[in-house]
Amino acid sequence: MSSLAPTRVALVVSTAIALCAWAGAATAQQAKAKVEGVADDDLREAIQRAVGDSKSPATTRFEARRRARSAADDAIAALRTQGYYGYQVEPDVVDPDEDDGGQPPSAVVKVTPGPRFRFAGAGVAWVGDEPTPEVAIAAEQAMALRRGAPGRAADVLSAEGRILAALQKRGYADAAPAPREVIIDHADNTVRPTFRMAAGDLIHMDGLIFGETGRTDQAWLRRLAPWKEGEVYDPEDMAELERRLLDTGVYDSVSVSLEPKDKVDAQGRRPVLVSVVDRPRRTLEASAGYSTSEGAGLDLRRTRYNRFGRADTQTYALRLAELEQRLEGKVALPHWRRPQQTLTMGAGVYNERTDAYDATGVQANADITRRWRKTSYVTLGVSLDASSSAQKQKIDNETIRGERSNILTAAVLGAFALDRSDDPLNPTKGWRVEARAEPTGTLGDSEAAYLRFQTQGSIYLSLDEEAKTVLAGRLKAGAILGATLDQVAAPRRFYSGGGGSVRGYAWQAVGPRLFDNTPQGGMSVLEGSFEVRRKITERWGGVAFVDVGGIGDQTFPSGDDFSVGAGFGVRYDLGFGPIRADIAFPLNKREGDADFQLYISIGQSF
Repeated sequence: MSSLAPTRVALVVSTAIALCAWAGAATAQQAKAKVEGVADDDLREAIQRAVGDSKSPATTRFEARRRARSAADDAIAALRTQGYYGYQVEPDVVDPDEDDGGQPPSAVVKVTPGPRFRFAGAGVAWVGDEPTPEVAIAAEQAMALRRGAPGRAADVLSAEGRILAALQKRGYADAAPAPREVIIDHADNTVRPTFRMAAGDLIHMDGLIFGETGRTDQAWLRRLAPWKEGEVYDPEDMAELERRLLDTGVYDSVSVSLEPKDKVDAQGRRPVLVSVVDRPRRTLEASAGYSTSEGAGLDLRRTRYNRFGRADTQTYALRLAELEQRLEGKVALPHWRRPQQTLTMGAGVYNERTDAYDATGVQANADITRRWRKTSYVTLGVSLDASSSAQKQKIDNETIRGERSNILTAAVLGAFALDRSDDPLNPTKGWRVEARAEPTGTLGDSEAAYLRFQTQGSIYLSLDEEAKTVLAGRLKAGAILGATLDQVAAPRRFYSGGGGSVRGYAWQAVGPRLFDNTPQGGMSVLEGSFEVRRKITERWGGVAFVDVGGIGDQTFPSGDDFSVGAGFGVRYDLGFGPIRADIAFPLNKREGDADFQLYISIGQSF
């Protein structure tokens, strides 16, 4: 019986493949009607797309005739869209030959496109009062219909939309199109559209009035308006106010709209109606991760929204992991003193137990972040950290902690990030760059002044339109200037190794080590990563990667300081981003390095 098992498996697999192929062929869609008589490939494809597909062939001559007539209407619409107005379109039914074995009749559309018509001029005719001369000129320029260009119907509709947008952009909020007049001249094969527009009155904006505002202070909302009362209406100002409110993250919905004409005041100003719906007052979030180098970790986050009525966020976070335990609180005040500027203040306590050092401390920080887009920013801040740390050594398989250093560290932070990628958790194209500099001073058991600087960039390239294959690269560099290694507390040195760094090695295991194989940390870091990401199904994907990194005890790592890791992994798309599982192998294995490392987390590694 066992000798027959491979044959049975092969038979089952072959049968399954054949069934899948048969099912795919049976369910494959076919053209609703065949298009004949069009020599131009692009035009024929455009008409065929407009005609569309059918799930099954026609079974009767009556059904084939009905499909042919419907396809003829679709073909006419496609021809006009492409600028062909002197067409001839004839629906028809083709009966099968007697030798076709009872095949049903098929629908056919016979098309003679005729010449392609061209634009021979276009104009704007005003219905009612004309706008100012400057606005009228801007509206005519917005048409952008070049004489001699193909007279596509879609271009006529687009031109009308551009005229309307030009009027509204310049203060004519009630502008509306009247029925347009388009002359199709078959004598010279030209198209001459005339756009009839009712500009309405020039609108000046007033202040805000409110619908639902929930817990939000209306006086604070008024300060967010990007216009001054009496300024000419601009729809972009309305959109900007809506963005400012949505970017705070504390509202389920935001509505910003200009009040109707009957709300105009004696000075000719129209108010703007703002309504916001608060998200739930409190949320509780939990997340977990695991890697063989860093162990398991659990994060709990409790957030309270809009407590002070100005879209503020209070966050309390607890991290419980094998290498780190941390409890911290933070309050963020968006649009602080000016729009797109956030003041963040936080404090916390921490306990770290790594192979390189133990550290316990308390820290506080405050920073101001100026944002543009959701993930691009400039930050200035200050921080204060009081810590007690000890470097570790292993002697005869026993961990010995060195003398504890009690240090007070004060730092000033300057940082920026510029994100031009298409997704924060699963980028497929674009790039990112970030940098931070921290002038730092220490008091206590070690007194020093130094500059800690690091920068990182990444790039993403799709090899196809569907982004099924993506190449991703990352480069990171950093250095500590103005101090020696023994003057910098172990927690503030550079380390490398682990998830998001050089995979295949334990946490902090890349770079110089003490005689007992304990990570020493360093004064400089240089890392690089390259990944090939492949989408296999709608949800599943695979990754192959190579990481390289080095830690140096000088301002630049040397050749012996570098380690290389490589591996592969799987991705499962959760809808908002992927969950990843990677296995990586050290290619420069040293004493104490494991044969492989496993990483599980949410989001791509970079």
